[in-house]
Amino acid sequence: MENHKPASHRQKNLPLPGDLPRDQAIAQMIRVDHAGEYGAKRIYQGQLAVLERSGASAETLAKIKHMAEQEQGHLDGFNSMMAERRVRPTVLLPLWHVAGFGLGAVTALLGESAAMACTIAVEEVIDQHYADQIAQLDGQEKPLAETLERYRLEELEHRDEAVNSGGRSSPFTDAITGLVRLGSRTAIFLSERV
Repeated sequence: MENHKPASHRQKNLPLPGDLPRDQAIAQMIRVDHAGEYGAKRIYQGQLAVLERSGASAETLAKIKHMAEQEQGHLDGFNSMMAERRVRPTVLLPLWHVAGFGLGAVTALLGESAAMACTIAVEEVIDQHYADQIAQLDGQEKPLAETLERYRLEELEHRDEAVNSGGRSSPFTDAITGLVRLGSRTAIFLSERV
């Protein structure tokens, strides 16, 4: 006997009232991801500015520099996508310039483990964000989905490196995690819209 489910259950990705047209939704994805990678780059710049002066271990500095280089690669990728697709950056980029650096600097002032706690919190939000975007693409825009997956896996490497470097051992971990998650989610929400 044939299963008669409503048509909405048989078809995927039917647009709902209020949904953006596909090209606008893709532009929004690229804009917010560009902003996020820009913010991540600034967080690591802030951390390095403090930790290089505070006598942090060479191992910690090398790890953060490596993560910063990967974030720059992600940012370069989104810069290219923005130019190719004529996507404008968020108007909030100057705010993320200051906020990202400030977050990095403040967490680094709290110590190496606090800086790593910041990385864990940011990367956990970004992992979920990229996974949601990949699911939203649902097999379409294959090059974009593959890029997002590659970047997502590198962000998870950063998280794992931060965990292995004591990021969960800071006395500030819970406070940093809560604030960074809230801040990251707010930044995503705002960058999608303006």
